Amino acid sequence: MDIRICNHSDNELPAYATELSAGMDLRAFLPEPVVLAPGAYAMIPTGLHIELPDGYEAQVRPRSGLAAKNGVTVLNAPGTIDADYRGEIKVILINHSATPFTVHSGDRIAQMIVARYEKVSWVSADSLSDTARGEGGFGHTGIKN
Repeated sequence: MDIRICNHSDNELPAYATELSAGMDLRAFLPEPVVLAPGAYAMIPTGLHIELPDGYEAQVRPRSGLAAKNGVTVLNAPGTIDADYRGEIKVILINHSATPFTVHSGDRIAQMIVARYEKVSWVSADSLSDTARGEGGFGHTGIKN
């Protein structure tokens, strides 16, 4: 699928790192480094603007290595970019670690997945069909089988 993109940064376009990758890395586009203190968050610009077709969204997700090695993740994961949004893609990063983390321009800070979605129409009902699970949720099956 071809998607129009405007790149106002000096970074390469998002790309798949491997043949079977689902996500493309997003890179920071910063005039100067941003230091995230422990517990702090910031909106990090990418310099990218995209034009998604109707029926598609882009999801901004954490990079597993950044989270595992540095405790830094995407605050509103997954962030949704709607098909009618034409503004700059920005990533809300949060530092969950006990040490400051510095984001430099060009750093790979998140990944983006383009996905199809369905629109729904709600049908009012007084009841729903029964299932084996019923209303069980929030750990109702326990942590051991």
